[in-house]
Amino acid sequence: MVLRKNILITGASSGLGEGMARQFAAKGRNLALCGRRTEKLDALAAELKTAHPGITVVTRKLDVNDHDQVFSVFGEFAQELGSLDRVIVNAGLGKGQPIGTGRFDANRETLETNFIAAAAQVEAAVGIFREQRAGHLVVVSSFSAIRGLPKNVTAYAASKAGISSLAQGTRAELRGTPIKVTTLLPGYIESEMNDKVGGNPLATKAEPGARALVKAIESETAKAYVPTWPWVPLSLVMRVIPDGLLRKFT
Repeated sequence: MVLRKNILITGASSGLGEGMARQFAAKGRNLALCGRRTEKLDALAAELKTAHPGITVVTRKLDVNDHDQVFSVFGEFAQELGSLDRVIVNAGLGKGQPIGTGRFDANRETLETNFIAAAAQVEAAVGIFREQRAGHLVVVSSFSAIRGLPKNVTAYAASKAGISSLAQGTRAELRGTPIKVTTLLPGYIESEMNDKVGGNPLATKAEPGARALVKAIESETAKAYVPTWPWVPLSLVMRVIPDGLLRKFT
């Protein structure tokens, strides 16, 4: 296994991004953390450097929907750390509404953030990796990417299916090179975005969820359902469940 020392995480000010940052810091990795809430990023960086004094943690404010800023911030991080060994495209939004209910604004924002902005992050990361001739791209998709879903999740699931496909195509493009691509498909993991899943019996607590994500990332597998149980067997069910039942349980 290649040691990926310098790791960039987008959307690192809370939720899954923050959880992964804590796990990687404990492993002694240097971190480049970005997000919109700089006060939370800076507080996290200070905490991690105090707990793990041997690591470097740098932060930048980044709205991933500012695509030019994505490229400039990624480049600044690469210069500051000397290289980027792994980029985790994690920033996302879960704000969709049922189709045709007058909330195209929410669905558009979800699609733009989770697909277009994620595509910009993939472009920026792979551009740096091509120059370095090495790197590991990690795209945080979702279990919901498996198929189209109803209700508030329609645009979200579509955005995650899109970025999963983009990651798959990127992986095929880079096959045979020293650049690896991993797609993560998390199930319900407690986070700020998923603050309503706490009552879901399938939900995983934040810390074990972050550990499972990092374990999958470190394996550098092409695709991983996280956590493995129950999401691997449920992925088979998800593909064949009738639409009527799917709507009932979504």
